[in-house]
Amino acid sequence: MKRALSDHLTDHLRLATALAAGPNGEGTGELWEKEAGRAALSVTSQLQREAEHGGDFTPRDYRDLFLAVLNGGEARDPITAHPNIMIWGTLEARVQGADLVILAGLNDGTWPEMPTADPWMNRKMRHDAGLLLPERRVGLSAHDFQQAIAADHVILTRAIRNAEAQTVPSRWVNRLTNLLDGMSDDGKSALKTMLTRGKHWLDLTAAVEAPLAPVAPALRPSPRPPLTARPNQLSVTRIAKLIRDPYSIYAERVLNLRPLDPLHQQPDAPLRGTVLHRVLERFIDERGSRDRPAARALLMHIAHVVLEAEAPWPATRALWLAKFERVVDWFLDHEDDRRTWSQNLANEVKGKHLFADVGFTLTGTADRIDRANDGTLVIYDYKTGTPPSAEMQKHFDKQLLLEAVMAEEGGFDDLKLETVSQVAYIGLGATPKNVSIPLEHAEIQAASEEFQDLIRAYQDPNQGYTSRRAVHQLRFGGDHDHLARYGEWDDSHDPDPQKVGD
Repeated sequence: MKRALSDHLTDHLRLATALAAGPNGEGTGELWEKEAGRAALSVTSQLQREAEHGGDFTPRDYRDLFLAVLNGGEARDPITAHPNIMIWGTLEARVQGADLVILAGLNDGTWPEMPTADPWMNRKMRHDAGLLLPERRVGLSAHDFQQAIAADHVILTRAIRNAEAQTVPSRWVNRLTNLLDGMSDDGKSALKTMLTRGKHWLDLTAAVEAPLAPVAPALRPSPRPPLTARPNQLSVTRIAKLIRDPYSIYAERVLNLRPLDPLHQQPDAPLRGTVLHRVLERFIDERGSRDRPAARALLMHIAHVVLEAEAPWPATRALWLAKFERVVDWFLDHEDDRRTWSQNLANEVKGKHLFADVGFTLTGTADRIDRANDGTLVIYDYKTGTPPSAEMQKHFDKQLLLEAVMAEEGGFDDLKLETVSQVAYIGLGATPKNVSIPLEHAEIQAASEEFQDLIRAYQDPNQGYTSRRAVHQLRFGGDHDHLARYGEWDDSHDPDPQKVGD
């Protein structure tokens, strides 16, 4: 619901003030205190003055506007982490006192700062106009330097080079060293003593920055944890990972390491896939006997509703909706064809099956299961990207084949033990396509045996979980490649089986 910007802001500040005031409800707490609070007050006050001209906003749009305005402010905290260290400018240092003074940045051009060229007035014109000459600033810098160097303990420092080239010492450092070096032996001795004391700190810095002893690169890991620590249950979607990158299964299920979700959800491919699944699940459940025009209108309406609820980014919603609309007619054409020879049976149905011979449980959720007119089952999976080819399904991406195994074993909720005649991916990417595999009972039995052979292999204590065993595309990194120290080895290296956990 849209409201005036001033109403949004009034309610927002009222709530923030009440929260900051605490249970006693007095004042504003620390909401507007310190540098950050004062800067925030200045920004919000300016927004309040202009709010009546801002028009109407939805809550989401107001949030985006408020964050953009607030991020435009800037607060600097002069307090340093350590109470005994102060970073002053030359003017502050002139009127303050300290036991130890470090004069840093003593390079020509930095201290003193070189006068900038005046594009409008030359020196004579400035003099005739009664303006100060540029060199006056150099004189003031010299005065600041003289005041600061008179402290009890002083350290003079400079950078020998910057990001581009060697630097030139400040003229004052040059004059000081030349003066001491050209004086009596006492002067030379004083200069040598100063440089010796400075060398102590330079040696400490060099020790800190010295490279460590060379470290041998890691070998390609293939950890072998004890059998009791190995997983005895996986979902059908993780079997492809077990085949392609077993180390990721080791990290997830043995070490219990999983990637953290981002603090701020981004409109990424997994979220788009979730949205698509919900749209199609609702459409298949709600279509009923609607004809083609009504079915298309219903599908687009559901897409609008789901995107509004799941994708809080207006631009992303518009983009995803446009992409979906390009494939809607293709999907409905094939859906109308499917309705002539099959009937939808279940959507997003969960399943579980225990393979008693290997003591391993397989779980999963089928996107869609239809019953063909001959009484057999057809299992579908929706894809927003490119579906795996039939060959990839047989050798690597065995999700649908294993779902067929579960279906024939009666592993899906509320579905009896039935024969599966086909599995298929419905790809709704930029180039929509169906990838289907007709199945015989013997092929499903073979898939079951292959799966159990795979599990038996990992029930051998000598079998390791090799990193990046057979990745699909080498340029794509996995979630646990950094843990495996990928880069110190590559995919051509032999694995290094190591017993762990004993």
